Amino acid sequence: MSPDQARRFALACIAAAGVVLIDQASKAAAFSTLTEDERIPLLGDLLGLQLAFNPGALLSLGSGATWLLTLLGVAATAVLIVAATRARTTGWAVGIGLILGGAIGNLIDRLFAPPAFGRGHVTDFLAYGNWFIGNLADVALGAGVIILGGSLWIRHRRTHTTATDDPTAPATSVEAGR
Repeated sequence: MSPDQARRFALACIAAAGVVLIDQASKAAAFSTLTEDERIPLLGDLLGLQLAFNPGALLSLGSGATWLLTLLGVAATAVLIVAATRARTTGWAVGIGLILGGAIGNLIDRLFAPPAFGRGHVTDFLAYGNWFIGNLADVALGAGVIILGGSLWIRHRRTHTTATDDPTAPATSVEAGR
């Protein structure tokens, strides 16, 4: 591993560790201060705080197969660790680190929360209107996906701009047909 790869891997690990720490601390605080029966509004009906325990994934999909979601979480974590070792840019390292941290944060709940090992329910507390209730691991997952998507878009724009602005660049098949 080159020094740059090591630096990007370390950055991904730091981002992931930060997400896990913040996620688990916020879930512990939510567990000790919120209830499942009462919603505390933060932004009117748009955003509030309410305790929930989700056996499934987003929108409670797969709630009858929590053990399968746990296995998928373990596999995703392994793939993300490998991806973090191969991150080619700082943006990719941060994006992968946020996704990895979110995956680990929710995996910890699936492994160790009630009702049983590997079948635990994820602690949620961020109520988004009447749509769903999530947690900070979910926010990190979304932010990581946005960062990766933005990095891909920027890379595509740079490649496209460079190819079309450089008169010495070889013409693509689309340009050659013009």
